[in-house]
Amino acid sequence: MKNSDEKVNQLILTGKAMDAFEEFYADNIEMCENFDEPCVGKEANRKRELEFFGKVGEFHGAELLSQSYDDKNHVGHSEWMWDLTFKGGPRVQMKQVAVRRWKNGKVVHERFYYKPAM
Repeated sequence: MKNSDEKVNQLILTGKAMDAFEEFYADNIEMCENFDEPCVGKEANRKRELEFFGKVGEFHGAELLSQSYDDKNHVGHSEWMWDLTFKGGPRVQMKQVAVRRWKNGKVVHERFYYKPAM
């Protein structure tokens, strides 16, 4: 699953995050922002992801700063730098860590850690 985790990161880097979502995320996926309660299910998370991308006015780039994979626990970690301008808002550069838990070749849980905008 390490190779799949790396492929997800590469798809994100090439602007194909939703392709990665459709191919690699489980139907019962749980996704969380920081320590918020998870959003459960592929349909609910698809909607949430599309809403987020719909708020982006301009994508200036993303950089994968580091990645690792814990083979024993089937967990991928990736550290990102995002450079975005939101529609009607400011340009922001944001660091984020994504932690993906894999089971049977699919992501079953993903949590994003970042400092919320003030």
